Amino acid sequence: MATNALASAAYRDTPVDEILKANSEWHKSEVKAGRSKLFKPNFGEAFSRAVQERTLGGARKALIQSFGSDPQTVVEHCLSASRLRKARDTKLTVVTALCGFLFLPGMLLWIIAFRLRDILAKPKDKVLSALGNVLLPVIGIAAVYFLIKMPLTGFLGLYVRAMAIAPVIGWLIAKRIAETSAQDMRVRWEGLLSGGGVVAKIPEAVPKNPNETAREALRQGLEKLSAEQQSNSVFYAGPKGILGMGTRWGSWQLAEDLVAKDPGKEFHQFRSWDLIRVIHDQLKMLERGPLNTGGFPKPSVTHWVVSPVGENADSVSRPEGEDVATFQVKPHEIQRICNHQQFGGGDRHYLGVQFTLWDGQLVITMMITVTVLFETLRIEVTGHALGPVHSLFTSKPSAKKKTVNKTVRFWETRDITLSLVESSEVVRLALRAPFTWYPPLLDYLGGKIALPEPFGLRHAWAEKPWRHRFMADDAMRAATPVLRVVHSAAIKVLDENGVDTERFGNRSSILSGLVQDPSPRKADLYDA
Repeated sequence: MATNALASAAYRDTPVDEILKANSEWHKSEVKAGRSKLFKPNFGEAFSRAVQERTLGGARKALIQSFGSDPQTVVEHCLSASRLRKARDTKLTVVTALCGFLFLPGMLLWIIAFRLRDILAKPKDKVLSALGNVLLPVIGIAAVYFLIKMPLTGFLGLYVRAMAIAPVIGWLIAKRIAETSAQDMRVRWEGLLSGGGVVAKIPEAVPKNPNETAREALRQGLEKLSAEQQSNSVFYAGPKGILGMGTRWGSWQLAEDLVAKDPGKEFHQFRSWDLIRVIHDQLKMLERGPLNTGGFPKPSVTHWVVSPVGENADSVSRPEGEDVATFQVKPHEIQRICNHQQFGGGDRHYLGVQFTLWDGQLVITMMITVTVLFETLRIEVTGHALGPVHSLFTSKPSAKKKTVNKTVRFWETRDITLSLVESSEVVRLALRAPFTWYPPLLDYLGGKIALPEPFGLRHAWAEKPWRHRFMADDAMRAATPVLRVVHSAAIKVLDENGVDTERFGNRSSILSGLVQDPSPRKADLYDA
């Protein structure tokens, strides 16, 4: 559901400014204005362009993982939507060239007329608005009168007459092309949100021979995107929490001194990794319960390398070197970080158990870290929750209708289905079409979307889960069993190594009571 909701944005024909509705407290998109509103992109055009450039660009920055969704599928739909628009724009370019550029003076006059109509229709003054509505018919009548009474003859006379008529004919043809394209896009938009099998077709990502470097580069870009999604390194951005996992809503710490069980004897030496390894094995058993009542789905248990970044950092950089392969930190390096990097600078190790629920709309992550400083062992469990995709992305297309009075029974009303593509939209598409061969020029002329950084498709437009009662319940219910499994596994290891576990057990019981407090908090916002 989350993947399809994000992918549906590529096919939308709504105003581009709607993206601003999905801005959250931490992640804000921007709409950068261009030189002319006649070239301004709509939501789908700007979204597809921005996502493709950000995820597949040769010099792109690192991406944040999209937990609970498949970013490659979203990008593929952006490519597919761009391909459909390019096919439409190719037809529109031919129409614009034959009916517009060959009769440029006439086309410019009609464009000015459309622009004046739009300007006059905006003010709240009803007189000016009415004037804008009758402007085009008046110009049309004047053009017909001019054609009839025009004194010019010969080739010049024919050209001037064609100059007034050809743009209108081109507009009619362009309207049919745009209407057909809009209907196709809306079918795909609704199909994705309805769970239909809408497949993204991108033949340009399949090289047919070694010389097709553009196709090979696109294929490698998609593979890199998929590999980065599987990376085991994440970033902690202060109050924003772990990027991609959501803010930290709860924290429970078990910290006691390591004392030998038998007086006069020393307990057996162990490392943090020994504890983490046993906790890891026990967390994998969470899906098994004593009662056949459903319970937990199969969790994803992963060793994470967490890097600190600034709260307002606009980019992140993933670990590199011989200890990293295809964005994955190797096991021996993870074990070294777990045992030695517990204080001071550097990355930290966390063991995470993650549940993806509600078709990817809710991602619950419980993170566990073990530290030993002097004689104190600390086991910390923190809860992170990533909420559903903003409702903007889950809205289905609605038919454009207008309510009017009936002709005879004027006290009754009826709905009239309007065309999907308005007159001004046809002009916009026809003007943009010849420039689609070079997207940066269109960005300059019409504007574009600036995505929030550091960028990840899933967390950039996520809402808080606490507004949804069942999602909030699921997030808080997961904390208690995870905490108890972690504590029982740790106490078992301590007991086997000759550590006195009485105080650990007492502290664990206290935390088991505290974790049942049904109120999430902003655990990363310290009142200091």
